[in-house]
Amino acid sequence: MNSLGLAGKPNAGKSTFFSAATLAEADVGNYPFTTIDPNRGMSHVRTDCPCLDREERCGNEHCRGGKRYVPVELLDVAGLVPGAHEGRGLGNQFLDALSTADVVCNVVDASGGTNAEGEPIEAGTYDPLEDLAFVERELDLWLADIVSRNWESLERGSRAPDFDFDAALTELLVDFGATRGEVAATLRNVEYPADPKAWDEADKEALASELRARTLPIVVIANKADVVSEENLAALREAAERVVPATAEGELALRRAADSGVLAYDPGDGDFEISGELTAEQERGLERVREVMAEWGGTGVQEAMNVAVYDLLDDITVYPVENETRWSDGSGTVLPDAHLLPRGSTPKDLAYAVHSDIGDGYVHAVNARSGRRIADSYELKEGDVIKIVSTAK
Repeated sequence: MNSLGLAGKPNAGKSTFFSAATLAEADVGNYPFTTIDPNRGMSHVRTDCPCLDREERCGNEHCRGGKRYVPVELLDVAGLVPGAHEGRGLGNQFLDALSTADVVCNVVDASGGTNAEGEPIEAGTYDPLEDLAFVERELDLWLADIVSRNWESLERGSRAPDFDFDAALTELLVDFGATRGEVAATLRNVEYPADPKAWDEADKEALASELRARTLPIVVIANKADVVSEENLAALREAAERVVPATAEGELALRRAADSGVLAYDPGDGDFEISGELTAEQERGLERVREVMAEWGGTGVQEAMNVAVYDLLDDITVYPVENETRWSDGSGTVLPDAHLLPRGSTPKDLAYAVHSDIGDGYVHAVNARSGRRIADSYELKEGDVIKIVSTAK
């Protein structure tokens, strides 16, 4: 399952985002280090369900009228402050936990209403661009420190006459969780001394920065979009490749109201419909959220997670079934499961995603849309419905 890690300084709105995206209780407070132990919760990315291509909706619990919600893990960890890689604040705890994520969602107080330490100040008096650079910098220095602590083994190995530095460096970085392809691409884009004893800290930091960019991509969530200035948002968009304006508080209010039955709203919608009685204060608050949604096309919370998974990770959603005619499992449940797979995955990759035994016993696959057998080399596409034929039961 994909894991999205919420990063950012204290009081930027990470825990509010977590609560809004999961409807799980998280510590939310107006002071630094509200979150101490990592919060893990289940959230979803949203896509079109294949049942839209059939006469009736599938009725799956994760499908709302053709809006399919696919589970992902959301991780909210302690706020990051400058010097975190040296252990300042709860830095080491934060960074170690964050390293397990597939994507970092950098939640930024785009209103400029908190300083570098996460302490509340007058809105607009702090430059949120500072929060972009320092989060990347702390991640880079944290990884560079890990590389440095393991560098002695490379220096010892270099004394051997048959020592292959690139091979040894690759093995070191693979041990950190990078793939060989990611390491190869990193080494191609970094100039470095051929002798490990000639490396200085700047060389290690350059290596760490390049590797981090490939293994831990970042989407910037410009939070507090209800009070953000146009200048701040334009500056963030110019400085970062992917920026999503969001109001985590607005999304949390909508989800709680929908959960209590006073309004109709599905996460990721561009509007909502009031269906119950509200106090005048509640109605004013929700109308303000509606104004923000009209400006940005939604609250931004669902979009941020979709950008992380479907854009940054370039994943697709594929639906395995047992009955290719009814698109169901053995019990008759239509489109029972949805799997997120990297673009370029094959039917056999899907088989292993379902279960290792299914993958080991893979025979062939059938495209349920056409009813035809497909090649083992076929590259799966978003929304594919696939029957896996396997010797395993």
